[in-house]
Amino acid sequence: MTLTNSDIADLTAFRRDLHRHPEISGKEAETARRVTAALGPHAPDHLLTGIGGHGIAATYAGAEPGPTVLFRCELDALPIAETGTAPHRSTVPGNGHLCGHDGHMAILAGLARLLSRARPERGRAVLLFQPAEETGAGAAAVLADPRFETVSPDYAFSLHNVPGMPLGHVSLIPGPVTCASRGMEITLTGRSAHASQPETGTSPMAALARLMPDLTALSHGTLDEAEFTLATVTHARMGPPAFGIAPGDATLHATLRTLTDDRMAALVNAAETLVSETAAAHGLSAEIAWHDIFAHSENHPEATRIIETALDALGLVHDGRGLPMRPSEDFGRFGHSARAAMLFLGAGQDHPALHNPDYDFPDDLIPTGVRIFHRIARDLLG
Repeated sequence: MTLTNSDIADLTAFRRDLHRHPEISGKEAETARRVTAALGPHAPDHLLTGIGGHGIAATYAGAEPGPTVLFRCELDALPIAETGTAPHRSTVPGNGHLCGHDGHMAILAGLARLLSRARPERGRAVLLFQPAEETGAGAAAVLADPRFETVSPDYAFSLHNVPGMPLGHVSLIPGPVTCASRGMEITLTGRSAHASQPETGTSPMAALARLMPDLTALSHGTLDEAEFTLATVTHARMGPPAFGIAPGDATLHATLRTLTDDRMAALVNAAETLVSETAAAHGLSAEIAWHDIFAHSENHPEATRIIETALDALGLVHDGRGLPMRPSEDFGRFGHSARAAMLFLGAGQDHPALHNPDYDFPDDLIPTGVRIFHRIARDLLG
């Protein structure tokens, strides 16, 4: 069973409607409403809404016992102004679907169409529209929702489009595929003073100037090494924007990144020790807060083989190019309790990069994504 031309036209229109109305992490109420409306005519056997925030889980059940297979996409957009000129460009100032989550939703909506026409023979297919992926909070919130216990998948699959690869080419490997990362917010506090008498205060200037290169120096190796670490300074602020005040406080943001969760613990310890020692050396107090915490994503060998079998049956070219990759993805949390794997689908070699202000999901990937997911569902559930 495949999508009809009418299906593809409907899904393209749905994707572009989502693109016009982006909502950022944790604010996806209207997006969830649009998804629920799109699923309605295709009659899931069970529909959970508001899971983990604004998440939706649509279940298509077989008549015989069997595994539960989860297919996951993301609801959220980014707080980035879109500069594209397409007729379906964002209508929300400062927000845009610049990572392709609108296309991923359209793919799951297409899978719903096919499953509604021919239910699985056994087990369950669960289509999860997950909130708040961009902040790393969504998967954890879904898994913590007591209602997710009724889902409890045996397998979990996801995909992400990747500009820079040929359109429709698939990248897939077992093992780590995306990095663990977390945002480090450092607050240094001293004592402000009049700019004519800086010696009467305690300025964070020297500590801030030292921490930026010293944090960056915690970076080590490349992604093909287990000890890979990367620390990136992303923001710095010192005192108010004034000429009469010697600053008494400063804020520094950095992103820490490692190939695996185990390595992250050591990097966090090194970064915290560096901040503590530097602050003390300059007579400052220091506070650290952590944000946007992503576990690394690791493809289970069996789940990876299942995807490979589906790709081969469909005649789709695949290899391991570009993997593992530095960006983070919170899909990895589903692998803590299920055999999980994520594939990466080429969006075109000359396509604008993810999070670029002129990025737009290529609609030609919608039927390809649906075919892959549907083949996986058929192979596992009949």
